[in-house]
Amino acid sequence: MSAAAPQLDNLFAALADPTRRAIIDRLLARGELSVGEVAAPFSISTPAITRHLQVLEAAGLIERRIERQWRFVRVRADALAPMESWLERHRRHWSAALDRLEAVAAAQMPKRRKS
Repeated sequence: MSAAAPQLDNLFAALADPTRRAIIDRLLARGELSVGEVAAPFSISTPAITRHLQVLEAAGLIERRIERQWRFVRVRADALAPMESWLERHRRHWSAALDRLEAVAAAQMPKRRKS
């Protein structure tokens, strides 16, 4: 198990919930928002939104900023880098494996005669 495994586990676990993915999508589309603005389109309580934000923050996906009585959140710019790296390694692996499979299949196909 790599040193990055616990961090990846936290990222994938945080994004496994559809509400948290929707929060991330909203923040990516709109930028920094107050907690109230994040909560607005959801039909769940503000405390529930706060719990979702805590999970996202613990996973390192968002960061908070306090300005007077307002709490703002935004996606961390580098938050998805570990996932991107993991996905790219697996994409390269499977691409190479499928290329090898295609080569084996092509070698086993009988040659077509020209008519």
